[in-house]
Amino acid sequence: MKTPVPRLRLSQLRPGDALTDADLDAGASPTVRELSESLRFSPGDGRIWLEDQRMLLLRATTYGMLRRELIASTGQAQARSLFTRVGYSAGARDAGLVRRNWPDGNPANAFEAGPRMHALSGMVRPQTLRFEFDIARGEFHSEHLWFDSVEDDEHIAAFGIGTEPACWMLVGYASGYASAFMGKRVLFREVECRSMGHEVCRIVGKPADQWDDAEEDLRFFEPEASAQSVRRRLQVAVRPELPEAMTQAEREGEPIGISAAFSAARHLIERVAPTTATVLFTGASGVGKELFARTLHRISPRHGQPFVALNCAAIPDSLIEAELFGVERGAYTGANASRPGRFERAQRGTLFLDEIASLSLVAQGKLLRALQERVIERVGGTREIAVDVRVVAASNVDLRQEVAAGRFREDLLFRLNVFPIQLPPLRERRDDIPLLMEAFLRRYGALHGRRVPGFTPRAVRTLVQYDFPGNVRELQNLVERAVILANPDEPIDVHHLFRSGEAPGHGVGLDESGHLATAAPAQAPKPSAGTDKARYAQALQEARYNVAEAARVLGLTRPQMAYRLKKLGLL
Repeated sequence: MKTPVPRLRLSQLRPGDALTDADLDAGASPTVRELSESLRFSPGDGRIWLEDQRMLLLRATTYGMLRRELIASTGQAQARSLFTRVGYSAGARDAGLVRRNWPDGNPANAFEAGPRMHALSGMVRPQTLRFEFDIARGEFHSEHLWFDSVEDDEHIAAFGIGTEPACWMLVGYASGYASAFMGKRVLFREVECRSMGHEVCRIVGKPADQWDDAEEDLRFFEPEASAQSVRRRLQVAVRPELPEAMTQAEREGEPIGISAAFSAARHLIERVAPTTATVLFTGASGVGKELFARTLHRISPRHGQPFVALNCAAIPDSLIEAELFGVERGAYTGANASRPGRFERAQRGTLFLDEIASLSLVAQGKLLRALQERVIERVGGTREIAVDVRVVAASNVDLRQEVAAGRFREDLLFRLNVFPIQLPPLRERRDDIPLLMEAFLRRYGALHGRRVPGFTPRAVRTLVQYDFPGNVRELQNLVERAVILANPDEPIDVHHLFRSGEAPGHGVGLDESGHLATAAPAQAPKPSAGTDKARYAQALQEARYNVAEAARVLGLTRPQMAYRLKKLGLL
């Protein structure tokens, strides 16, 4: 029997009626009193806390001054984007706080905790007019009045009555809070605002895909400089058929996020994109290094030229030179024709070298020469070929530690480390999880021809709180699996995401009650040298003696695998 899906409909309220705790099941947590009790002042050490989050007591006039300065220095559009994204992040984090501290609270009260926390912060006095949601089917409709908005007070004092709404941070907060609960992007729009001359502010919230012209508002949720604004600053011609607001097709294949950590990385990419500097992406496996590299290429002046990617760990040592620099006919047995390498194929474009730490020291030396001299020689060739290529490298290991261990050339590290960009793990950008969930659900629903309406509340809560050791790639795989397992028109639940008894390398699985649980990993007996040798020999044989492939199967880097094979006498 299917678990009933929480559904709330409170659409009969008249303007002026207040939505009270009684309307949302009296006594259900978190109440206004419980939220108020979570706010603690510690005058002795100069700190204010809301549960485990440190807070700041700020004068409204100070906030207004900051707002005026940003508008004056960056322009109204960029200032609005900044405040909207800051508000979104705050809303998503408050949603996580409510889920964490009141996990068994009534879902309707959990949603209503957002407006209550808004009132508690002193930003605005909200009043709910309509509130209707169904998490499993992705349905959401909410309408609120806002009284005494601090943003309006300060905006009107500085600029008077205008033609556009001004509650930017408040709208961002409402959107972030609702998105974190729904597991998909919810967009609030201020349809009336005191800064436009209305008596009171009024907002309406719906899933972004249910607004006819969502792009008008979504552009303010993107990082400060979108790919198109970078191109305009560079005065690079944009394809004439591309509309001013980027289409969904254009957005496909680009990193998705709005969190502070994501925005910081995206900002660095946009700063370096107009230049020819070498970029080094670092971060754990699965954070999306190639996706960011493709975005860097797409917004650079080289966007009309090739983007060529090479996973260095997937190419045997004996072939890496030919792959990078090409080969002349007759250079070795089997070389029946001349062919260009990756450098030549990326001419005037971008060459992306992933897992660069897996290159042998010999290959590293030849790569260093190509980067310094900007010329290459094909294997078996006698002439130098000039190349104009921007190299972007990536590593999931600390290259400085590899240098210290003697496995990576220090001079090559200096050459690659011109503009390093650290990509954050997914656990440091939880605000982005609902957006990624929605994007992957839409992508794999279309790919596999499955009609999946959304996620159950339990699935949303689980994914938003999960640490994702496999990062974005793990979330992507979990959602694809769930889309395949779910029945038509059935929302995705936890058992679609995590299989019973499964422990995918991080001790996570379903307990007997069907809840996600963390189990201590079983302590395997320490293998003997003979057992180790047999295991490595079998992995090498199954990988058809491809050292890089065998290393990947065993969860090692190629240099680590090569070292152990030599130590065991297998290489």
